[in-house]
Amino acid sequence: MGQKKIMIVEDEVIVGLDLTAKVENLGYTVDPTVVRYGEDILDAAEKAKPDLILMDIQLKGKMDGTQAASIIQEKMGLPVVFLTAYSDKKTLSKAKRTEPYAYLKKPVRIEDLKISLEIALYRAKIDREKERLIKELENALTQVKTLRGLIPICSLCKKIRDDQGNWNILESYIEKHSESSFSHSTCPECSDKLYGEEEWYTKMKKHDE
Repeated sequence: MGQKKIMIVEDEVIVGLDLTAKVENLGYTVDPTVVRYGEDILDAAEKAKPDLILMDIQLKGKMDGTQAASIIQEKMGLPVVFLTAYSDKKTLSKAKRTEPYAYLKKPVRIEDLKISLEIALYRAKIDREKERLIKELENALTQVKTLRGLIPICSLCKKIRDDQGNWNILESYIEKHSESSFSHSTCPECSDKLYGEEEWYTKMKKHDE
């Protein structure tokens, strides 16, 4: 699978360099560009294609980390781990609304960073698998054919009229619009009628001879 790539979003240059060194020491690849402004995050992520974004909540510019995280999750579905020097209730409540994969308080200890990245990447893997299974299930359900509603059928020949106005043999129509298939046989009533007529015809023919 190769090394996982981490993108760092941090407006303090020194802090960004420290985080880069710590993440690389943990065995991850770090995108060389440390993003400083929230409004630049989407373009940067689309170019770098990281597996995870390590993002400071407090960013310089027009957009903070929570706003940037919402855009990233909506557009790319990338996991985000938040960094912050603040742990007040208001900051935490704002961060929770974006459903981050982890939350780290500055200064970040490498032990906490290691655990948070591992758990976040694992959770992201599980979430992707769930999404894949849900899509497969949805696709499977669309393939299930059912018959419902009013079906126009000829009272004499029993052909069925489809949505295009074409008349179809009963068996063909049902096989096309359901999971059913047909095996042909003869019911006792029809059998008596069919073979009884044949027997009567044979007797009449012998009588004429």
